[in-house]
Amino acid sequence: MQIKFGTDGWRGVIAREFTFDNLSLVAQATMDYLNRDGLGDRGLVIGYDRRFLSRDFACRVAEIAVGNGIRVHMSDSYAPTPAISWAVKSLNAGAGVMITASHNPPEYNGFKVKESFGGSARPATTAILEEIVAFNVANERRVVHCPFEEAQRKGMVELFDPCEGYFRQIGRYVDLDLIATSGIAVAVDPMYGAGSGFIPRLLHGVTEIHNEHNPSFGGQPPEPIEEHLKELSALVASGKYRVGLALDGDADRIGAVDEHGAFFSSHCIFTVILRHLIERKQLRGGVVKTVSTTRMIDLLAEKYGLPLHETPIGFKHICELMLTEDILMGGEESGGLGVKGHIPERDGILLGLLLLEAMATSGKGLRQMLDETMDEIGHFHYRRIDRKIDSSEKERLIARLKLQPPADFDGREVVSFNFSDGFKFIFENGDWLLIRPSGTEPVLRLYSEASAPEQVDRLLRAAGMLAGI
Repeated sequence: MQIKFGTDGWRGVIAREFTFDNLSLVAQATMDYLNRDGLGDRGLVIGYDRRFLSRDFACRVAEIAVGNGIRVHMSDSYAPTPAISWAVKSLNAGAGVMITASHNPPEYNGFKVKESFGGSARPATTAILEEIVAFNVANERRVVHCPFEEAQRKGMVELFDPCEGYFRQIGRYVDLDLIATSGIAVAVDPMYGAGSGFIPRLLHGVTEIHNEHNPSFGGQPPEPIEEHLKELSALVASGKYRVGLALDGDADRIGAVDEHGAFFSSHCIFTVILRHLIERKQLRGGVVKTVSTTRMIDLLAEKYGLPLHETPIGFKHICELMLTEDILMGGEESGGLGVKGHIPERDGILLGLLLLEAMATSGKGLRQMLDETMDEIGHFHYRRIDRKIDSSEKERLIARLKLQPPADFDGREVVSFNFSDGFKFIFENGDWLLIRPSGTEPVLRLYSEASAPEQVDRLLRAAGMLAGI
């Protein structure tokens, strides 16, 4: 099969695409790349999540690394992706590999590459890895490995706890004592994933649900979206807790529930934390958002005189800017958020703690803080819908939108376009509509944000009619 890296890593269904043989091909290509570029001498960090066979897959990567002369620091248990990313940076390793399929359904697993700076592999790097895999297959390159036990005996594999250094970094960034003394009652849903147990280790008294080992993730993908957080919402709505935090399968994404038990989207989280970083922590820098992210970020950047960058969807694009520019915060609609002074990477645990710090500092709930911001910059409503679409229909729609983009929707004139990732139409008052065909699935994603919920619905309905879905 052809190995293709997606927005963050290579993923596939276990025993179908994600097999030990295919994993070995990708691992060998990774080691070839590291040794070719002089990074192999700095060693490799390997971590894994709680999915089926994740530790076994991680051991296989370690065997191939050692077979190619690369020393390995391997997590002694499951760990959040941000902890592995931080370990790569703090140990000055040549790279890291995280075995995880993140928020994908239970039948998937994946291979994420972390570059030496601690962030996800950039598009140029993953393109090189794909090329090396293809070259190795075409030339029948042998996978070189050393059995795991032998590698340990030789001292080439060291098991370690990546969370020790990661927790020290968290303690430097967030005032954990302030949060602890604030008395905020917190419920956490790690969704059976690799973040299980970690926020309670940092904050005593936190209630955690869905933290047992369950590779089926309770029968749903470990993605912290509204429809998956009903139990967490009910806990907060009961009055026993003031806030709920949720992590995805490898804990690099954050979701939340406000003081009323209502879902608090990534757009809201981004808005509250950005203001907290600026006003309470007195930090400055540019702001990065993806094309599908709320306009509230634009208005806050304007309010505080901060440079604003808009990128295609995928945190890898945000990461590239964080490496080259002075960026205070970057984020995307899916719940991936990163901040200055840490790693150029998403971190659900750190961002969840920053939400709690914002609450502890202000004495206010999440919704109260958001409402106060909206009272200043305007009120916004957002909705996304995904619809199945035949591949041929999808291609025809793309061609039509490129050739002759509509000048209006539902009688509203389009005043500007952004076609950097999909087809974004912007209206006079700042309302917008994004039509984005998936590049990997027969799916059409429609996004809209407007000052009134009925306007969101009307724009989405008009987009659906245009697409014939």
